[in-house]
Amino acid sequence: MKMRTILLTFLVLLTFLSSNVLAQGYEFRVLANKGENQVKKAGASQAETLKTGATLAKGDQIIAANGAYIGLVHSSGKTTEIRTPGTVKIDDLSAKIAATTSTTASRYTSYIAAKMNESDGGGNYRSNMKATGAVERATNTSAINVMLPNSVDFYGDNAIVRWKAIGEGDATYIVTVKNIFDEEVAKIETDQTAYELDFTNPKLAQERLVILNVKVKGDEDLKSSDYGIKRLSNTESAKVNENIKGLKSEVNEETPLNKIIYASFFEENNLVLDALTKYEEAIEMSPEVQDFQDMYQSFLVKNGLAAATAN
Repeated sequence: MKMRTILLTFLVLLTFLSSNVLAQGYEFRVLANKGENQVKKAGASQAETLKTGATLAKGDQIIAANGAYIGLVHSSGKTTEIRTPGTVKIDDLSAKIAATTSTTASRYTSYIAAKMNESDGGGNYRSNMKATGAVERATNTSAINVMLPNSVDFYGDNAIVRWKAIGEGDATYIVTVKNIFDEEVAKIETDQTAYELDFTNPKLAQERLVILNVKVKGDEDLKSSDYGIKRLSNTESAKVNENIKGLKSEVNEETPLNKIIYASFFEENNLVLDALTKYEEAIEMSPEVQDFQDMYQSFLVKNGLAAATAN
């Protein structure tokens, strides 16, 4: 009888602890936030400012402002966006998320959330941009600084390469791409500070390694170093394909927030140019969302491709 009482007490305690743990969970975390958006927490009488990194639980309500962009990740790892002004109940939003879990996506959304760490008292990633690691990079004494390691592996078909502007931004740049035999396979003139390499182009498709250089038209002294971009071998690509398969089955890439998730995947797999390209694509889709710009800057600093601009 005594043993039965102890067992019953234990089960009651276990039930209490389990419900307590569940109560501490959350439905969504805010990964990106633009606009004067608010959240009314369950049971609260007044709304408060919605912050990037905040967690949202059942019973909470989001109040989206005009021109809002709110990127959310569900506890399952799936993402959703709010762009329409008005009140959105977290319970309703959760109901729209499929019951199936997204184990692969969750891994990378958790990684993004950890970098923010704003709601956990760890400080804002915007004001904490310190290089915590860097890819191999030679001392850059050239006039044009391309945001790339001196040599980099690449997996995808399209790569966006960016460099810092010279002067007031009115320069014309010449981007030259050569193969290992010093033969020119691509060359353009542009007044922009970015260039998209298309490896599906017949002139580039068969090249395993290309050398990229940027210079200012009319001034041979204003030029960059040479940057080597090496396509992964078939064996290396097959390994990445296997690793990315789960992510592709869970995450549709065609939203800016999902492109950030893919960027995190590539960063973790040391494919810096692929990651950089996904950040660029996300920003191109939603240039007004400062959080994406900040994540990109943090990525550049961490990988030694840009100096920290905040304390």
